Amino acid sequence: MQLDCAGKMLDLSQPMVMGVLNVTPDSFSDGGCYLPLGAALRRAEIMVQEGAAIIDIGGESTRPGAPPVSAAEELDRVLPVVERLARDLSIPVSVDTSKPEVIREAAWAGAGMINDVRALQIPGALDAAVTSGLPVCLMHIRGEPATMQQEPHYGDVVIEVHAFLAERVRVCQAAGIPRERLLVDPGFGFGKTLDHNLRLLRHLDRFTDLAAGVLVGVSRKSMIGLLLNAPVDERLSGSLAAAVVAIWQGAKIIRTHDVRETVQALCVCAAARAAE
Repeated sequence: MQLDCAGKMLDLSQPMVMGVLNVTPDSFSDGGCYLPLGAALRRAEIMVQEGAAIIDIGGESTRPGAPPVSAAEELDRVLPVVERLARDLSIPVSVDTSKPEVIREAAWAGAGMINDVRALQIPGALDAAVTSGLPVCLMHIRGEPATMQQEPHYGDVVIEVHAFLAERVRVCQAAGIPRERLLVDPGFGFGKTLDHNLRLLRHLDRFTDLAAGVLVGVSRKSMIGLLLNAPVDERLSGSLAAAVVAIWQGAKIIRTHDVRETVQALCVCAAARAAE
């Protein structure tokens, strides 16, 4: 299946890698590294060379405890990067945002996808996404980044997250975004304990019926750190293991900081899945 990202196609017939490019001062793994425009552009070029199929640009940290930023500040961070990369790269760029103002301006600047951790629930975001005509990734979050990890509770996390995403897909379809332009993300680490995250990973195949594909972001997250007792910069092997499990369970896109290594791991995984 081909996903049309503002004229640049994303092939979902094989596992794809989405490279993370945070132009923020406070993201949990790479905050401050790519805030200067030149550094962001160089990092994007490297990720393309390493095999990224799409670059995801974020201007507001959504790590646990992160404070919100204004739409104006987020636009100042992301628009110059979106404009340059949309013009210069052969692959699409995604914008990681929940704000309708950023959705609209990023679409005008050439973004090819909207990646929203709040699943278009902020007032005006759904209308902005419909008007943009772009594919959208709908993610599940319990609460807000500032408070989401304060004792999150579910009766059955798989059933509840699935129901939430199914309802958001229904709302988007009713508003005019076809299922073929929607991706879903169960939101690993967003208002979930380690046990919740592991249950979602184990039962990820139950989410593949909801939309055009499942997107998974587990790269360097605290769930990996808890399992391995490892700091952020020592979580590569665990992140790759989780990515392979996700693809085996039917995920289509892996969002990662470590593009080259993830591309290689998914290549092996895809070959094994295709063997008779």
